[in-house]
Amino acid sequence: MDTNKVFLTKEGIENLKKELQNFNEVRRPYTVERLANARNAGDLSENSDYTEAKQDLAFIDGRIAELEEVLGRVEAIKEDNCKHDKVDLGCKVKVEVNGEENIFHIVGEWEADPNSKKISHESPLGKVLLGRSKGEKVEVDAPAGKIIYTILEIE
Repeated sequence: MDTNKVFLTKEGIENLKKELQNFNEVRRPYTVERLANARNAGDLSENSDYTEAKQDLAFIDGRIAELEEVLGRVEAIKEDNCKHDKVDLGCKVKVEVNGEENIFHIVGEWEADPNSKKISHESPLGKVLLGRSKGEKVEVDAPAGKIIYTILEIE
Protein backbone atom coordinates (compact mmCIF):
# COMPACT_ATOMS: atom_id res chain seq x y z
CA MET A 1 0.00 0.00 0.00
CA ASP A 2 1.13 3.52 -0.78
CA THR A 3 2.36 5.09 2.45
CA ASN A 4 1.62 8.61 1.17
CA LYS A 5 -2.06 7.83 0.71
CA VAL A 6 -4.64 8.24 3.44
CA PHE A 7 -7.28 5.53 3.12
CA LEU A 8 -10.83 6.53 4.07
CA THR A 9 -14.31 5.22 3.51
CA LYS A 10 -16.75 7.52 1.71
CA GLU A 11 -18.26 8.28 5.12
CA GLY A 12 -14.84 9.16 6.51
CA ILE A 13 -14.12 11.51 3.60
CA GLU A 14 -17.47 13.24 4.11
CA ASN A 15 -16.83 13.60 7.85
CA LEU A 16 -13.44 15.25 7.26
CA LYS A 17 -14.93 17.57 4.62
CA LYS A 18 -17.69 18.59 7.05
CA GLU A 19 -15.13 19.22 9.78
CA LEU A 20 -13.04 21.35 7.41
CA GLN A 21 -16.13 23.28 6.32
CA ASN A 22 -17.08 23.90 9.96
CA PHE A 23 -13.61 25.23 10.75
CA ASN A 24 -13.56 27.47 7.66
CA GLU A 25 -17.13 28.76 7.79
CA VAL A 26 -17.98 28.82 11.51
CA ARG A 27 -15.14 28.45 13.97
CA ARG A 28 -12.45 30.50 12.21
CA PRO A 29 -14.66 33.54 11.43
CA TYR A 30 -16.00 33.50 15.00
CA THR A 31 -12.48 33.32 16.45
CA VAL A 32 -11.18 36.08 14.16
CA GLU A 33 -14.04 38.29 15.35
CA ARG A 34 -13.27 37.39 18.97
CA LEU A 35 -9.63 38.28 18.41
CA ALA A 36 -10.54 41.64 16.85
CA ASN A 37 -12.90 42.46 19.72
CA ALA A 38 -10.26 41.54 22.30
CA ARG A 39 -7.66 43.62 20.46
CA ASN A 40 -9.98 46.64 20.58
CA ALA A 41 -10.43 46.19 24.34
CA GLY A 42 -7.13 47.87 25.11
CA ASP A 43 -3.89 46.70 26.77
CA LEU A 44 -2.96 43.41 25.06
CA SER A 45 -0.32 42.46 27.63
CA GLU A 46 -2.96 41.79 30.28
CA ASN A 47 -5.84 40.77 28.04
CA SER A 48 -6.54 37.07 28.58
CA ASP A 49 -9.34 37.08 25.97
CA TYR A 50 -6.85 38.26 23.35
CA THR A 51 -4.29 35.62 24.32
CA GLU A 52 -6.90 32.86 24.36
CA ALA A 53 -8.41 33.90 21.02
CA LYS A 54 -4.93 34.06 19.49
CA GLN A 55 -4.17 30.52 20.72
CA ASP A 56 -7.55 29.26 19.47
CA LEU A 57 -6.91 30.79 16.04
CA ALA A 58 -3.49 29.13 15.85
CA PHE A 59 -5.07 25.77 16.71
CA ILE A 60 -7.85 26.25 14.13
CA ASP A 61 -5.41 27.29 11.40
CA GLY A 62 -3.25 24.25 12.20
CA ARG A 63 -6.23 21.91 12.04
CA ILE A 64 -7.41 23.44 8.75
CA ALA A 65 -3.93 22.90 7.25
CA GLU A 66 -3.87 19.32 8.55
CA LEU A 67 -7.32 18.50 7.14
CA GLU A 68 -6.48 20.05 3.76
CA GLU A 69 -3.25 18.06 3.61
CA VAL A 70 -5.03 14.80 4.49
CA LEU A 71 -7.84 15.40 2.01
CA GLY A 72 -5.20 16.08 -0.63
CA ARG A 73 -3.73 12.60 -0.10
CA VAL A 74 -6.98 10.70 0.41
CA GLU A 75 -7.82 7.55 -1.46
CA ALA A 76 -11.36 6.28 -1.13
CA ILE A 77 -11.66 2.69 0.00
CA LYS A 78 -13.40 0.83 -2.80
CA GLU A 79 -16.78 -0.54 -1.82
CA ASP A 80 -16.15 -3.70 -3.83
CA ASN A 81 -13.03 -4.56 -1.77
CA CYS A 82 -15.14 -7.06 0.16
CA LYS A 83 -16.79 -8.79 -2.78
CA HIS A 84 -14.14 -11.49 -2.63
CA ASP A 85 -13.05 -14.01 -0.05
CA LYS A 86 -10.12 -12.10 1.44
CA VAL A 87 -10.10 -9.43 4.16
CA ASP A 88 -9.29 -5.99 2.73
CA LEU A 89 -9.75 -2.33 3.64
CA GLY A 90 -13.42 -1.52 4.15
CA CYS A 91 -14.43 -5.07 5.07
CA LYS A 92 -16.34 -6.00 8.17
CA VAL A 93 -14.86 -9.12 9.67
CA LYS A 94 -16.69 -11.34 12.11
CA VAL A 95 -14.21 -13.14 14.34
CA GLU A 96 -14.36 -15.47 17.29
CA VAL A 97 -11.95 -15.02 20.15
CA ASN A 98 -12.13 -16.82 23.49
CA GLY A 99 -15.67 -18.03 22.76
CA GLU A 100 -16.98 -14.55 21.92
CA GLU A 101 -17.91 -13.18 18.51
CA ASN A 102 -16.95 -9.66 17.47
CA ILE A 103 -17.32 -7.73 14.23
CA PHE A 104 -14.50 -5.36 13.28
CA HIS A 105 -14.59 -2.84 10.43
CA ILE A 106 -11.15 -2.52 8.80
CA VAL A 107 -10.56 1.17 8.04
CA GLY A 108 -7.70 3.59 7.47
CA GLU A 109 -5.90 5.01 10.47
CA TRP A 110 -7.75 8.35 10.33
CA GLU A 111 -11.09 6.60 10.87
CA ALA A 112 -9.95 4.08 13.46
CA ASP A 113 -12.11 4.08 16.59
CA PRO A 114 -11.69 0.97 18.75
CA ASN A 115 -14.79 1.89 20.80
CA SER A 116 -16.87 1.60 17.61
CA LYS A 117 -15.04 -1.58 16.54
CA LYS A 118 -13.34 0.31 13.68
CA ILE A 119 -9.74 -0.83 13.55
CA SER A 120 -6.91 0.50 11.44
CA HIS A 121 -5.35 -1.65 8.76
CA GLU A 122 -2.07 -0.63 10.44
CA SER A 123 -3.06 -1.95 13.90
CA PRO A 124 -1.67 -5.31 15.02
CA LEU A 125 -5.05 -7.03 14.48
CA GLY A 126 -5.72 -5.17 11.23
CA LYS A 127 -2.33 -6.19 9.83
CA VAL A 128 -2.81 -9.90 10.53
CA LEU A 129 -6.39 -9.93 9.21
CA LEU A 130 -5.57 -8.32 5.83
CA GLY A 131 -5.45 -10.88 3.04
CA ARG A 132 -6.85 -13.69 5.19
CA SER A 133 -9.88 -15.84 4.38
CA LYS A 134 -12.93 -17.19 6.17
CA GLY A 135 -12.01 -20.05 8.50
CA GLU A 136 -8.40 -18.97 9.00
CA LYS A 137 -6.94 -18.45 12.44
CA VAL A 138 -4.70 -15.46 13.10
CA GLU A 139 -2.49 -14.78 16.07
CA VAL A 140 -1.94 -11.34 17.61
CA ASP A 141 0.66 -10.47 20.23
CA ALA A 142 -0.99 -8.56 23.07
CA PRO A 143 0.32 -7.41 26.45
CA ALA A 144 -1.53 -10.35 28.05
CA GLY A 145 0.03 -12.81 25.60
CA LYS A 146 -0.91 -14.24 22.23
CA ILE A 147 -4.57 -14.01 21.21
CA ILE A 148 -5.98 -16.27 18.51
CA TYR A 149 -8.83 -15.00 16.31
CA THR A 150 -10.84 -17.22 13.99
CA ILE A 151 -12.34 -15.49 10.95
CA LEU A 152 -16.03 -16.46 10.74
CA GLU A 153 -17.33 -14.10 8.02
CA ILE A 154 -16.13 -11.35 5.72
CA GLU A 155 -18.65 -8.71 4.63
